[in-house]
Amino acid sequence: MHFSKHEPQPPRLSAEDEDEFLASFEDEEEFLAATEAVENGKKRPHDDENAESSLTKRPKSERSPSTMLANRVLKEHFGLGGFRLKQEAAITRLLDGGSATIVFPTGGGKSLCYQVPAVAFRYQDAALGSRTNDMSGITLVVSPLIALMKDQVDSLLRRKIKAAVLNSSISRDQFLATQEDLRNGSLDLLYCAPERLNNEGFVASLKAVPGGIRLLAVDEAHCISEWGHSFRPDYLKIARFAKEADVERVACLTATATPKVAKDICDAFSIPREGLLTTTVYRPNLRLLVQSNPKQSDNVTKLVKFLRQNPGPTIVYVTLQKGAEDLAEDLKKHGFIARAFHAGMKPEIKMQTQDEFFASDKMIVVATIAFGMGIDKSNIRNVIHFDIPDSIESYSQQVGRAGRDGLPSVCLFNLSTKDFYLRNIFTYGDRPSVRSLKLLLNDICIVNSKRLKVGDTFAVSTYHQSKEVDIGATMLSILYAQLELHHGLFRAAGAKYTEYKFKTHDAGLISSDTDPSARAIMKGSKKASTWTYVPIDQIEQSSGLSREELVRKINEWNDRGAITSTASGVQNIFRIEKPLPSTPQQINDLVSELDKTMGAQERQNLDRTRALINLVTNKKCYSRALAAYFGESADDMPEECGHCTWCETHEQVQLPNEPPQPPDPALVKRILEQVPARDDPRYLAKIAFGIKSPRMTQEGIYRKDVFESMNVCDFEELLKIFTKECHM
Repeated sequence: MHFSKHEPQPPRLSAEDEDEFLASFEDEEEFLAATEAVENGKKRPHDDENAESSLTKRPKSERSPSTMLANRVLKEHFGLGGFRLKQEAAITRLLDGGSATIVFPTGGGKSLCYQVPAVAFRYQDAALGSRTNDMSGITLVVSPLIALMKDQVDSLLRRKIKAAVLNSSISRDQFLATQEDLRNGSLDLLYCAPERLNNEGFVASLKAVPGGIRLLAVDEAHCISEWGHSFRPDYLKIARFAKEADVERVACLTATATPKVAKDICDAFSIPREGLLTTTVYRPNLRLLVQSNPKQSDNVTKLVKFLRQNPGPTIVYVTLQKGAEDLAEDLKKHGFIARAFHAGMKPEIKMQTQDEFFASDKMIVVATIAFGMGIDKSNIRNVIHFDIPDSIESYSQQVGRAGRDGLPSVCLFNLSTKDFYLRNIFTYGDRPSVRSLKLLLNDICIVNSKRLKVGDTFAVSTYHQSKEVDIGATMLSILYAQLELHHGLFRAAGAKYTEYKFKTHDAGLISSDTDPSARAIMKGSKKASTWTYVPIDQIEQSSGLSREELVRKINEWNDRGAITSTASGVQNIFRIEKPLPSTPQQINDLVSELDKTMGAQERQNLDRTRALINLVTNKKCYSRALAAYFGESADDMPEECGHCTWCETHEQVQLPNEPPQPPDPALVKRILEQVPARDDPRYLAKIAFGIKSPRMTQEGIYRKDVFESMNVCDFEELLKIFTKECHM
């Protein structure tokens, strides 16, 4: 890659473009200004080790052309006066052709690190003279947050920056318009979810973009690492995509990364050590409090007292959806403006709640972790963990949403044994049993290995398969990623719908359509009173027409207003990459490998929660402990922050001494009497402990009084007992 050594001259915006810019950028400015003194007031030892840190130390007259271009774009397109923290170093590195892993705190301005280069590329190309304007390529932003994608795209469009999003929220017209913009090279930024990179058609369209992918920005990049706190299997495939699509450079962005996770991210994208840019997690305006809550504590009363003493916009984090709703109702009864927020709510209710929270100076949102990612509200005064979060990373990310305006804010952590065991439910519940792994591999491999060869594809409904093999949807997707990436058995090749139906609005248009695909659809469809059902697979086989032709015709009718169509019954498609295991021994060997991996992940997740408990129950300053966990040197911090529970009291907070009870033989006997299954001891242990699974739904276990009857016991002890009872 070669870039101009001459300073580009981007044109200035017209006066009418100088309107108020995106609130998120204003919030970034406030946050960065508030934390700048902390970052710049102390010399951080590792700054000298980063080559790009020297960029910020140059006199203005010696700044590189890329740095000068970045500052012009920032001012004239984004309306900001200057960079903060290490934004300038990161952007200069990207404009000079390098890749970077960018670890900035929540609200620390990560989005500017890819948005500024995305705009600057066209000016850089113009100065170099080697690319025409329609060959400047695109910046592809991969993010799991649909709401954040939409907000950023809307804001960029207001600044006359050409951006688009491809996800499930857009209309077909928007999709077609974006595809056209991709073909003619007029987009600067395109946002998508990581799952979309499994779609071969989408990947092909990206490879055909004039000028290629100049920059791949990976948001929430910690999801790449299997050692990260919110590992997502589809993130593992992004690095492979980057190589296959010949991406020029990569920006991986996250608010939380331990040294091990940061190394995983850099290794995945071959980013050298000097490409890692980090800033301190220390926030001098955050008061970090922890309180111990034994069983007999009235936690709601304690919370009410705290909220009356500390008014202002507040997020209260809980573990369960029902817990969010119940606590919000309790707070309303005490006179607070409180709303629940969780993933199970309707999208319009979630959006309304979020909008109300943005506009309010005293509203309380009681939420699961579904709330907060991408929140650009600078004046959140309190972040409360009513229940224990799953890791130090989650805790750090969530408290980082408080006080981004630099004003004093309080973060309160409730510590109780009950919540610690509740957190363990999620960890133990994720791991599939050996029986489930065998069922899964038999379902995938035995049938397919007999009828398919390398290069052929197979389709599977993971929704139905989850129930059949008793593995939750998230864990099932992780297992498919393991089989694809670590064992090389197959490769995801997109998805298809098996069921289409439509309501007819213009029967004349349909009946006069003489296209073969129209005739085939009408001949093979089944008309009911309201809906016409289209068995797409059957019509494909009987007509000899391709699925693509049939689906295209349905979409055409829908776009012309002749019908309203819906699709369902999604199936994931996989292409076989090498011969599948076909013998019992091969299956057993693979089951053993997967079980070993799942066991390591289970122990890791348990250790992650215990590490958080240890941090807040230690006789140490919480702020220094957090910094040490994320690999920061203690030399650039005071011995005590002065604004955490330890520093304020020098009294150790302790997890209430409420040890698990030994399993009751009478309850074990009742479970064995009511549940005939003897093929899976982990299944029986989950019933006793209160961990739900797809199989329990089918067998009606939740209606039995034995479900969750031994939730005061240690799960590992229960597993030992039921393993013995199953003679395994």
